[in-house]
Amino acid sequence: MTPDPGVLLFVHGGCTFKVADGVQPPKAGSMLFCRHLPVLTGDRMLEIGTGIGLAAVLAARAGARVVATDVLDAAVRCARANAAVNGVADRVDVLQGDGFEPVRGRVFDLICTSPPQMPTPADRERADAAAAADNGGRNGWALLDRVIAGAGAHLAPGGRLVFTLFGFLGVKAALAKVHDAGFEPTILGQETQAFPRIGYERIEHIRALDAEATLPPHGWPATVERYVIQGTWPGIRPEDPSR
Repeated sequence: MTPDPGVLLFVHGGCTFKVADGVQPPKAGSMLFCRHLPVLTGDRMLEIGTGIGLAAVLAARAGARVVATDVLDAAVRCARANAAVNGVADRVDVLQGDGFEPVRGRVFDLICTSPPQMPTPADRERADAAAAADNGGRNGWALLDRVIAGAGAHLAPGGRLVFTLFGFLGVKAALAKVHDAGFEPTILGQETQAFPRIGYERIEHIRALDAEATLPPHGWPATVERYVIQGTWPGIRPEDPSR
């Protein structure tokens, strides 16, 4: 036997990604997110919570100029390495920081995130990186609310905000939040996925928050609906000769 821990690789879309220690590998929500990400050639894109850099690299290969952020140093280093390995280091700038803090004063055509949004009761709070990758606060909206509220200040006219959503957080609530923040909301994608394992340990907490009654009232749910939501910022997108 060898003490070498090996290397975990994730292959998708003609790209190969290393999954570094302390960084979550892509899950079903990440794949749904990438399939419905509306990247246009020449887009200035911001991804909040890049993880291994999957969406950032794929968007750069599709012609976007990407700024990708993460709060974890391990994720930042991993995403930078994956951008380099896949030949887009010159189109992906990976920064460490929380939310919009690393991009103060900057404007984008597309802001996107597939953030932690698992409702987390107080007795389930943990400080480790694995828990942080799932923790959406008491009601699941802790990070999403911040992104929705702050995105407008960083979007060009006609820009788009795109994020994933667990159905039990309420798709009607999500569309209303996006509208109230000044966006024109739409649903870009929907998929039935396996109910997340971490959800079973807090199922009664989640049921108490399920105002739109998406889960069965008793027993263990087998699946959950997952959505990709878009909000379009007011204004007309200017033509860019480079596109």
